[in-house]
Amino acid sequence: MIKTLDIKQVEKISKALGDPYRLKIMKIISESQSCVQCCDVSAEFNLAQSTMSHHIKQLIDADLLIAEKEGRNLKFVINKEVCNAYASYISNLSL
Repeated sequence: MIKTLDIKQVEKISKALGDPYRLKIMKIISESQSCVQCCDVSAEFNLAQSTMSHHIKQLIDADLLIAEKEGRNLKFVINKEVCNAYASYISNLSL
């Protein structure tokens, strides 16, 4: 069963995905076969650590990423349930 999203959740996800860096972060993590460590994601960008943290926080706050702490490192995985619910919501819009 696909989770249903309310309009506020859809708005938050849309804002989070409205940035090209965040879209690229999502793509990198989605192409991985397992969890991706924060340092591996950061290595793909020429951004300050604080800027990367901001982008990742936006994706976590929108429930698009699930963060797992492993020692001193963070690992990320795509929240497929929320992504599928968002895709379903968008595909059901009458354009």
